[in-house]
Amino acid sequence: MKESTKLPLTPLVNAGRYLPPLKRRYHVMAKPSGSTCNLDCSYCFYLHKEQLLHQDRDKGMSDEVLENFIRQYIATQDGEEIVFSWQGGEPTLMGLDFFRKVVELQKKYQPKHQRIENDLQTNGFLINDEWAEFLKEHRFLVGVSIDGPRELHDRYRVTRSGKPTFDRVMRGIETLKRHGVSFNTLVVINRVNARFPKEVYHFLTETVGSTYIQFIPCVEPVEFKHTAPQFWRDDTIPITGTRRAHPGDLDSIVTDWSVDPDDWGSFLIGAFEEWVNHDLGRVQVNVFETAVVQTMGLPAQLCVTAEFCGKALAMEKNGDVFSCDHYVYPEYKLGNIHRQSLAQMVFSERQQAFGMGKKNTLPEYCKTCPHLKLCWGECPKNRIVRAPDGETGLNYLCPGLKAFFSTAKPTLEKIAAMIQASPPL
Repeated sequence: MKESTKLPLTPLVNAGRYLPPLKRRYHVMAKPSGSTCNLDCSYCFYLHKEQLLHQDRDKGMSDEVLENFIRQYIATQDGEEIVFSWQGGEPTLMGLDFFRKVVELQKKYQPKHQRIENDLQTNGFLINDEWAEFLKEHRFLVGVSIDGPRELHDRYRVTRSGKPTFDRVMRGIETLKRHGVSFNTLVVINRVNARFPKEVYHFLTETVGSTYIQFIPCVEPVEFKHTAPQFWRDDTIPITGTRRAHPGDLDSIVTDWSVDPDDWGSFLIGAFEEWVNHDLGRVQVNVFETAVVQTMGLPAQLCVTAEFCGKALAMEKNGDVFSCDHYVYPEYKLGNIHRQSLAQMVFSERQQAFGMGKKNTLPEYCKTCPHLKLCWGECPKNRIVRAPDGETGLNYLCPGLKAFFSTAKPTLEKIAAMIQASPPL
């Protein structure tokens, strides 16, 4: 991944409109408020971008950037569906008028043969009846961040004055439900809630009523605020399983709030058992659904478990485009939509090298792993430890992932066989 930053932004030979149908499909996480947020979550990997990228806290995305982005994003995609993702920071801080402009501009540039969808990731703090009515009318899919029951959620997700946020988030969720807005839940699995898989899972499915759940492991190197992924000093990288490869050690390579690799495995195993025994076919869980699909030999549904990456980029509020949402660092900046076209950046040799690097930089330890095709080394930004033989580039979560896949394999194979034996709908 690091080597890709040295390449010029040269367009690929087939970057034009003449590509075969469905070949030009990619995804951009747009961040209209930048890193600005009304919460101060301890584990947030994005709040520091304000200083790192020298952002103006009081300014959001301008009308000029917004229209340029929507026009180019639509024009450079060939699929029947074009999905816009609005994230942050906290995107609802932009206000409803901003998103009314979003819908108007999408209609302005929408081709007749393509469908446009929107999703919005929010902390739920500002969701009220007016927001819910708008989101329902325009069919936004809303992702709400919530980390489990009150005592687990409020451990890290607090206001800027350090106050708990659970009640406000639940109020926002109830408002969405009352208006019939489609929503899913995003759970950051950290050092604390990872120890309570069944409690978290049942809270989401029974109390919240979520039927689509995203589990995201929290892994942040101690130097994440100023050091880009793959730019770590090699002499500081510990071997997997050693004390520095766990949170809590004074010399740990990760922050105190990062999930422990072993706990990540235990969490997945515990939640998987509940899902299989109670909610199979009723509740979708991102990491479990893609594990089933990949067991069937089909492409991954998540970028982190795919063989390659590079088709999920991020755009800041000023139009700067980066290789990935977790690679928003100066080293991985591709350009700005006012100076380079989205097509030039997305379909460039540099971005292709970034995406191919996910597979090309795997250590031998991964290449010989029986679970390789379910994992593919997980997200490269988490490859911060050494393999047992000392080779760099191993994923920090590897021990937990191996434990989960080893335990779940027989069940995954049964589910896959059941699906493959079912008659087509």
